[in-house]
Amino acid sequence: MKSSKIPVSVLIPAKNEEKNLPACLESLARADEIFVVDSQSSDRSTNIVESYGANLVQFYFNGTWPKKKNWSLDNLQFRNEWVLIVDCDERITPELWDEIATAIRAPNYNGYYLNRKVLFLGQWIRHGGKYPDWNLRLFQHKKGRYENLKTEGVRNIGDNEVHEHVVLAGKVGYLKNDMLHEDFRDLFHWIERHNRYSNWEARVYYNVLSAQSDSGTIGASLFGDAVQRKRFLKRIWVRLPFKPFLRFILFYFIQLGFLDGKAGYIYGRLLSQYEYQIGVKLYELKDCGGQLNVTQKKPETANPQPVAQVDSASSSWEH
Repeated sequence: MKSSKIPVSVLIPAKNEEKNLPACLESLARADEIFVVDSQSSDRSTNIVESYGANLVQFYFNGTWPKKKNWSLDNLQFRNEWVLIVDCDERITPELWDEIATAIRAPNYNGYYLNRKVLFLGQWIRHGGKYPDWNLRLFQHKKGRYENLKTEGVRNIGDNEVHEHVVLAGKVGYLKNDMLHEDFRDLFHWIERHNRYSNWEARVYYNVLSAQSDSGTIGASLFGDAVQRKRFLKRIWVRLPFKPFLRFILFYFIQLGFLDGKAGYIYGRLLSQYEYQIGVKLYELKDCGGQLNVTQKKPETANPQPVAQVDSASSSWEH
């Protein structure tokens, strides 16, 4: 019966998500077990979680690896073999639940990619490369952990994994029905969140340009799955000039984002702005030691010379 519980444990990372949690939790009613891992929310998030009967766990980040999702996978006592990871601004549809109930009985798969349908300003962003948007969210929890992209120490990005992917042992499948991604908060929160994300992205760009090892990650391959291909293309992307301009052209014209109307145009402009933020923060990271307005010390000489202030605002390479 559709009303019966499905033997899946849901993991929801959260902080100050009172706007999104009710719809998210309502969409998860068919799950056998729900854990909300909170980071000391100051709004009504904890009250909402308790009102829906979900398990509330507080996470205290110590500034090092692992972050929230991996810590949860390591420490929570799930009573089910399968875990489904859902963000607060995501919903699992009844059709997807039906598919999940069947999928977890298949003996040959240890995990499944779910496709996200992104809703923005009330509009489905169907173009611009935003759909399909595959994420490995359903898997046997003992066999998967989020990759470490060596971004420890990056300031102001929060305590949760940002765009890391799950490294899973075994065969992976793809589900047909979409999960919904719709943030019920305003554009202030979208911009605030992507300001934090751009710190993380700048470090990822820096690691790519520094030829950091792929060990412990999903890897990058032109002939791999959709996520590995995207990771391969990023290695090329980070070396291109004029990325903010190219990001808009790619999204709005080449990938047909203009077909999504006003919402598509606004989304494309915001992505371009996001790319610019990544670029100037990468400059700050490389040339300013990760800080603005710091004095760059030169090796001492017999006749020391005054040193100039370095300000990343003077950079023009991304304009």
